[in-house]
Amino acid sequence: MKSISILGIINEHINFRVYSGQPGLKLDDIEDEVLFGNNQEAALHINKKEVRWGLLKDSFEERLEKVVSDSEKSEGDGKEVDLEETKKRLVEGGKQKKLKKDKSVGAIGKNARSETNSITMPPRTITEPAVPVMPTEVEKSILEDLRNCVKLNSLALPSVSFYTFINTQNCLNCLSISHDGSLVAGGFSDASLKVWDMSKIGQANMQREHESAANENALGSGEGRKSYTLFQGHAGPVYSATFSPLGDFILSSSSDSTIRLWSTKLNANLVCYKGHNYPVWDVQFSPLGNYFASASHDRTARIWSMDRIQPLRILAGHLSDVDCVQWHVNCNYIATGSSDKTVRLWDAQSGECVRIFIGHRSMILSLAMSPDGRFMASGDEDGTIMMWDISSGRCVQPLMGHSGCVWTLAFSCEGTLLASGSADCTVKMWDVTASAKVARTEENSKTGNSNRLRLLKTLPTRSTPVYSLQFSRRNLMFASGAFSK
Repeated sequence: MKSISILGIINEHINFRVYSGQPGLKLDDIEDEVLFGNNQEAALHINKKEVRWGLLKDSFEERLEKVVSDSEKSEGDGKEVDLEETKKRLVEGGKQKKLKKDKSVGAIGKNARSETNSITMPPRTITEPAVPVMPTEVEKSILEDLRNCVKLNSLALPSVSFYTFINTQNCLNCLSISHDGSLVAGGFSDASLKVWDMSKIGQANMQREHESAANENALGSGEGRKSYTLFQGHAGPVYSATFSPLGDFILSSSSDSTIRLWSTKLNANLVCYKGHNYPVWDVQFSPLGNYFASASHDRTARIWSMDRIQPLRILAGHLSDVDCVQWHVNCNYIATGSSDKTVRLWDAQSGECVRIFIGHRSMILSLAMSPDGRFMASGDEDGTIMMWDISSGRCVQPLMGHSGCVWTLAFSCEGTLLASGSADCTVKMWDVTASAKVARTEENSKTGNSNRLRLLKTLPTRSTPVYSLQFSRRNLMFASGAFSK
């Protein structure tokens, strides 16, 4: 009788699945489909919804592609004209055969380039918020950076600029770096936000080297010692800070349950956003710059517009704290990581959950989106990183290597490398070029495969846990942390 009761409980709560084939290194759904508070069928139903993961139309990347293709086309037309002129001159010499061969080879090469582009080009999608109009000078600068972007791969790793903060007295909670690395913002436990202008610090150091001892002493006293701009307004510790895409605004979130918008031009607080009921752990600007998202202890994430003091959307569904938030590159979706050990993807227009990613064994602390919009990386408290295929909602592969919390993740500009920063005082570089191959193999077969993501390099710091990582538009990596000894 007891065995029948136990068998009934097992049949009610446990679902057994049997798969044939060789086991892969990826954590399969057999052991990962554990969703707290919801059944497995509900999660599978959510993950069947359509997700438009393509890039934005009329984005800077698309504009650059048009410029490059137009320049290549004009160069090709010029070469064809030169070829015809040369052909006419060499008709009498009997070299028509060689010219035809060269022309056919050139045509084949041109077709090969176009076929390659058509294969690797991610699909385009449209977001309801229009791409903001930027000043011509700023747009030219961004396009110039993208044009001169260094291509990275497993043999060409990025240069790293690391910002180390000392004498913080364990009061530095978060760090954020602007896209060009010129500004660094830090949130502190005394409710203050401090911003350092690296260009001014460099000028001050050069000036100090050329001054006399008397002038150095005069500069070292009073205001001369102050190398940062102090922003005060929060009533509790500042847990997150983020720069706008152009670096002219900063958002900060605090334990006082508010989010504040600051101007780096005016050095003043512009808006205080109230809506959360508990501490706000994370806040992130959207790639468009006009919108931002927040994550809170009240188990919700919220979408805001800079010109409104009330949230536009409330994303509710997590069963514990929402610890981190990240925008998709096309601004149509927002990813949230929670202490309930799940990652969710939300539709920014409807506020509906369209994906649930299950597999972590501890709270999620960091998120990153690949530049092509297809993949997402998440890092947890145990040091595990997981690569996810957004389209299918499946884990591509877990990345093991860190011995501490993974606090920050960042993809390189072309998406070939993933950088991770941890409390174990290391920065790790991962080769993620095989992500698409692994995802395709997993979709077609349950068997193991040799296309695996791998660790390329480990960069140890000097007793400095890594708080933030970011790639510039030219693929220079910025990292920052607070010296702990």
